Amino acid sequence: MSSETPDLGERAGEDAEVAELIDPATFERTLSLTDLAHRISVHEIITFPWFRPIDTISPTHTVGKGRTNLTLIASDIMQTDTTGTPYASFTYRPTPSGGPGVSVHFSPGDYGATSAGDYVVTFVITANGSVNLNVGAYAGAGSTTGTGARTVNGNVAVVVGLKNVQPTQVTYAYIQQTGGSTWQWYRTAIEYPPLIIQL
Repeated sequence: MSSETPDLGERAGEDAEVAELIDPATFERTLSLTDLAHRISVHEIITFPWFRPIDTISPTHTVGKGRTNLTLIASDIMQTDTTGTPYASFTYRPTPSGGPGVSVHFSPGDYGATSAGDYVVTFVITANGSVNLNVGAYAGAGSTTGTGARTVNGNVAVVVGLKNVQPTQVTYAYIQQTGGSTWQWYRTAIEYPPLIIQL
């Protein structure tokens, strides 16, 4: 290796020095809130805490309740002690599973669900140029939205909807790179869909 090309450890140290804190609320969402909204009438009973995330999987919180967990596929590095926001970074290269990616499993019943429900899974990433992704999900007998091929650039919140999921069903959502630039994953939030009250 030449002295002009730093090894992976040196690059990782440099990445940690330039890492910044991220604000997921400022990231562009791949599905709008109205695409995911759960519409209710004013006479329906709502259980709270509806507006708080169910769980957030990240480089520093990789396992949730029950079968809820994180899988990283062919990441370059997972940096948990950065002065900014912990992250995993990826560079595209073909792998036996198809390419680098992030997958999160979620089991609703382990968080108290007792009936079928709708959920939103959001991958918060930064694409350092154009990144081609395959977005996928599994909801058992339920259905999914926001899946398929997608090209992203910049700060993006890749959103997947899981609809009519049974409480005992272990679900998952994933993003997997099929080409393009390097990118970083910061966290994946599992939430209820936003509410729209119909009068």
